[in-house]
Formats: sequence, structure tokens, C-alpha cells
Amino acid sequence: MTLLHASDDLDGRIGELLAALAGPDAVPRPDQAEAIRALVEDGRRVLVVQRTGWGKSAVYFVATHLLRERGAGPTLLVSPLLALMRDQIRAATEIGVRAATINSTNFDQWSRINAAVLAGEVDLLLISPERLNNPGFRREVLPHLAQGVGMLVVDEAHCISDWGHDFRPDYRRLRDVLAGLGEGVPVLATTATANERVTVDVAEQLGHAPLVLRGPLDRESLRLGVLRAPDRPSRLAWLAHHLPRLEGSGIVYCLTIGDAERVAAWLNESGIEAASYTGQTEPGERERVERALRDNAVKVVVATTALSMGYDKPDLAFVIHYQSPPSPVAYYQAVGRAGRAIPQATAVLMSGDEDSAIWEYFASTAFPPRRVVEEVLAVLDDAAGPLPPTAIQAQVNLGAGRLDALLKILDVDGVVERTPEGWAHTGLAWEYDAERLERVEEARAAEAAAMLEYLTTDECLMGFLRRHLDDPDPQECGRCSNCTGEPVSAGVPDSLLAEAATFLRGIDHPITPRRRWPIGLDEPRGAIAPEARCEAGRVLAETGDGGWSPAVERLLAGECPLGDNVVLGVAAVLKRWDWATRPTWIAVIPSRRPDRQALLDDLAVRLGGLGRLPVHPVLRRVRDGRRQHTLVNSAHQARNVLGAFTVDWSTLPGPAPPEGPVLLIDDETHSGWTFTVAGALLRDSGSGPVLPLRAPQGLTACSAGRLRGSGRARDRRRL
Repeated sequence: MTLLHASDDLDGRIGELLAALAGPDAVPRPDQAEAIRALVEDGRRVLVVQRTGWGKSAVYFVATHLLRERGAGPTLLVSPLLALMRDQIRAATEIGVRAATINSTNFDQWSRINAAVLAGEVDLLLISPERLNNPGFRREVLPHLAQGVGMLVVDEAHCISDWGHDFRPDYRRLRDVLAGLGEGVPVLATTATANERVTVDVAEQLGHAPLVLRGPLDRESLRLGVLRAPDRPSRLAWLAHHLPRLEGSGIVYCLTIGDAERVAAWLNESGIEAASYTGQTEPGERERVERALRDNAVKVVVATTALSMGYDKPDLAFVIHYQSPPSPVAYYQAVGRAGRAIPQATAVLMSGDEDSAIWEYFASTAFPPRRVVEEVLAVLDDAAGPLPPTAIQAQVNLGAGRLDALLKILDVDGVVERTPEGWAHTGLAWEYDAERLERVEEARAAEAAAMLEYLTTDECLMGFLRRHLDDPDPQECGRCSNCTGEPVSAGVPDSLLAEAATFLRGIDHPITPRRRWPIGLDEPRGAIAPEARCEAGRVLAETGDGGWSPAVERLLAGECPLGDNVVLGVAAVLKRWDWATRPTWIAVIPSRRPDRQALLDDLAVRLGGLGRLPVHPVLRRVRDGRRQHTLVNSAHQARNVLGAFTVDWSTLPGPAPPEGPVLLIDDETHSGWTFTVAGALLRDSGSGPVLPLRAPQGLTACSAGRLRGSGRARDRRRL
């Protein structure tokens, strides 16, 4: 490596390298210099808890450079997000640190990068914690790294602790990596969002009495404010009215993927250049959006937490929350993206009626119930060999995302192991730590309560956040809306509010037809024959979308009769539907509930009257199964409805079956399998194409795929 300057004075070298990284006027902070000295000279383990923008990455860049000068091996950096990795690789080059990454998007480069590491051509290797869960990586790459690593860095170290706001099971594997490090290998853990409880937990997991460097958490540039706006149209109107009045570019955070996509579409329609960024955004598009925001080529990126930790844009001018995160710690993490290198940045927290329900959903997926874990282990014990996840799901009522999280937790605890063939029980007994889980649940409930308090408190908002992060001296900031007495303006034109409501009611929600029967069924198997499939369908609304969903939810709850507004809303969906051939008749999937059956029949008749289409009740329910919303994977859902219906053409006044496509209506669906099975029955008995119609999506059955962006969606939708 080329030396910037030959000097034996460590403090001088730290200053030189920091100047190369951050500019000629940069001066090392006292804790930065202390951390680097502890790592380079003493080989210690160090935990740095400092606010966002403080310069934690500078510590490991400079320490890596100095350690490599002294002949140490490369630094291994565990980093949670691809956006963070790309920023770090770019920054590392500023001081001559050769950086590379191994992650899920560059599998074809793994061999070349591994060879470069072994050849001493890489100074800093970045990996995601998920790589530690990959058998091939653990077998072929990690042993070489562990033997020759010069320093281990754990970025966003609060993820190690199950007390943290963003606990990740894969981070638990770092315990094995730490245990396998050679004597005197320095370890650095960094985070900006750790309260005292998380700090103590992470320090204990690092071991070897780590040096803990914790600083004040005030962000002098942030101007915090809150705005209570219960419904989505109000928040959309506020964004469209106020974002153009904010200088610079920024981020609007949403809790769900669906909301992020809707908000971005609304802003673009309102003349504000916006892009969405979620866990379902393709890697290439993610890079494009990150670059566009960094270059101020877009006004706003509407994102989930997929664009949170580590994204670095020094002049990010605002962070607006469309919905509230579930804890002050998580909120502080997000607003820390703004105002790093500018004198003033705006942070506004909006909250809606749906926030608590989304928090409760996230909380329900955090830890697996005892019964479910025992079922999974029993299935693995009874198997002749390792089982793939789909084979486990065929026997256990568990969704793909929940099963993956459960297996990760058991894997890091040594209870199961992942092989190329699937998952197997190691034989190690599993103990349900009810006391620990109860403590964690209580802590998270307290954090949610604190977030609700933040919305209504009269105290300094920055001081409130600092107090809940256990900052030792949480003084008033003098800048937030409470300190200045200048609340966030809630005013929007009535016309804009009406436009937002119309926009939400005009969004079409397509239904993608199922193409294959799920693995785990005895019969049928494989692909669904094209002539037996449903066509693409439509949904009136998604639960909580702020469009038709309030009216539909009141209707389904029995609070009001079927009104003309909902009927005309469905008719508008049908009018926009780009079907190949217009339906010629209507059928209804029978409901278990008499009140719902009456509602469906009423809707079918009224739609039939509008479209001059006859209604034929040809589907009969011949077997009752479980409610679909209690079943959370495809094998169980499909098995539950197979054989539940039959087709009876005997009531038709004319030829059977009727000619032309049928509009098939259901009151709710959680998976699409009820439509798939009923549609296949109709097609097999001679019907024309089947066009499914349903609405909206229910939050309780959403997967993390739609909420966080990891995994596949399992949409619950109702009429």
C-alpha cells in the first residue's frame, strides 16, 4: 500500500489520514483518536456509540490503513445494507484503502474476490450478516478470512442485541466469529442507536472488557416537528403542498411497501419528482435511486427502512415520516440521515390511525411461539434426511418469511443446521426462554408507548429522543417546534385533499393468477393447466389504503348497508379493467356467513343491473374447512379449499354453461387459492375465462414482504 506520509507519530498519522478522508480542515475528535489508538496499538475490542454523522466509519477506515501499514491482515466489515456497503467502498478509496464486497448481488464475483483477499490485494472486505448464514460462504470463504483477518468491524452493532430496535438473527453468528479470532485481533463495533440496555448487551457479547466510547446524541442541524394526520389523504395532501416549499432533496419514510409505492406515485402525479425504494426494489434500480438522490436529481425518495441505516448524503435536507416508527430509537436512526453537512435540516413525524396495527404486526413476527417451534422440530425429527423449507411448510402452518426467521434463530443457537439438501435437527435440545421473551416484549411495548407520547409531548423533541436513548445530558435543543413554539403547519387546500382522496380511490390493484400448485399436495401437482387458470383479476381496495378501504371496512363490519358509492366504485374498477373480452355473466363464491352471502348476492345483482349481466349461483359449498386467514402458507391454504366446492348448472334457465367469461366475486381471500380452486372447477366444467374480483387487503395476514420488503407477499384481501 502506498503511504501518504512516512511518520512514526501515530496521532500525526491519524490526522493525515483523516484529512485525506474528510478534507484538509478535518481534525480528529478525541474519541476517534482514542478508538483508533486502542485498535491499532493495543489490539483491543472497542464499542463506539455516537450520533449519526459523527464519523464512526472514519475510525475503521483509518485503523485499517494503519494496521495494513504494520503488516496486519485485511479488515472484515459486517454491514447490514447494500446502500451502506456502496457508500463505504467509495469512501475507503479516499485514503487508499482497497475495499470489496461479497453479498447476494455479486455471487459471480465471489471466487475472484476471495482470491484477491488471499493474495493480499484487498484491505477491507464488506459482507452482510446474511452471508454468515450461507453454508458455502461459511465453508469456503470464512475460514480463510478468520485465519488472517487483521481487524473485525461490526457496523450497526445494535442489531446484535434482541433488545435493539432492529435485531437480526444472523448477527448472532458473530459470536462464533469473535470466538475464533486470534489473540490480540482488534474488534470494533459501532452504532448510533443504542440505549444503555443495548450498549451493555453488545459490550458483553464482544467480550474481553471492551473500551466503550459513548458521546452526546444531539444533532445541531435537525429541526424536529410532529403532525397528527390520522388518514392517508390528509398526509398525501400535506406532502404535495409542503414538500415543494422545502429546500433541497430528502426522504419520506413509510412503514409498508404498498404505502411507499402509493406515496411516490402520488407525488409524481402532483408534479414532484419522486422515486420509491423498498426491499422489493431491484438492485440495479436501488443504485440508480441512491445516485439520483445523492446528485439531487430527484426531489424525494419514498422509502421503507430498506434505505435507512448507513445511507450517506451529507446535504440531505429533510426526512419526513408518513407513518410513525415503533420506537424513539428507530426514529432517531432514521432522522439521522438528514443534516450531516448542512446547517439546517427538517424532520417531521406524521402519524396515522394505522400505525399501531402495523407495529403490532411487526411485533407478532419477532419471535416464534413455543408451539410452532416444537412442530417444526418434530417434523425434522421424523424426516429421513434434511428437508427444504417447502417440505416443512407442507406439514406446519407457517409462512415462508416466518419459517425462515424461525430457522435462523434455531440455527444460530445450534438447534438446527442448514445443509445443501435442506434443514436438519442437530439433536441439541431447544429451551423456550419465556422470561427473556417476556422482558423483550415489555421493553418493546414501552418503546411504542414512548413513541405515542412523542407525538403529544410539550417537552423538547430532541431532548425527548436523547432521554429515551439514555443520553446522559439530554438538554433542550432550542430548535424543535416545541422549543420555538412554532408548530408544523397542517394547512392544505381543500381541493388538494379531495384530489388525494380521488387518487387513492382510482388506484387499481391487480390480482396475479396462480400458475402452479403448491409443493406438499398429494394431488394436484405441478403447473396449473393454462386452460384451468383464472385470468388476472382486480381488487377494489387494500385495507388502510385511504381510498375505498374505510367504506369497505365499515361495510364488512356490518356498520352500514351496501351503498351506491361502493357499487359505483366497483363499477369504476370494472370500467378501467383491460380485459381481453368483457364478462357475460356473474357468479359468487359461497360464503360461510349468511350476512356476507347476502352482501355478495346484493353486490352481484346490482353490478349485473349496471352491466346488464345475469347472475348465476352455480357454485355450491359442499365442505367447510378452516377460515383461510388462519392458514399462512400455500400448501395448507390450497388443501383447505380443494374439494370444498362443486359446480351445479341445473339452476340455469338456458344453455349450460353460459357462453363467455364469468366475473367471479368473493368477499375475502388470503392467498388466492379459493379463487384458483373455484376458477379451475368452473373451467373444467366448461365455463369460459374466469375474471376474479375482490378487495381489500387485511393487515393481519400481510407478510413482511409487503411491510418491510423482505420475502414474498401473502395478501389478505376482502370485498
